[in-house]
Amino acid sequence: MRIRFDKARYREDAIEKAADFYDCNKSDAAAQACEDVVEIVRAAETVLEREDLTLQQRREIAEEFSTRVTEFDVELTVERE
Repeated sequence: MRIRFDKARYREDAIEKAADFYDCNKSDAAAQACEDVVEIVRAAETVLEREDLTLQQRREIAEEFSTRVTEFDVELTVERE
């Protein structure tokens, strides 16, 4: 796989940060980060769905997990049956 860096320095920076984080080469780092992100996002969604947390706690957790690319949002839904 080839990743284009032209006019997108942030891509190269992101992959270099991942390589440093995982202490491996850029190709392995990109693959590991891709695997991790799916699991981390699923785990964050599971935590945010917990009913034992207050709305404020959920919003704080959502803010902590939000990134430049992925944003978590928590809303209070009121329904009438």
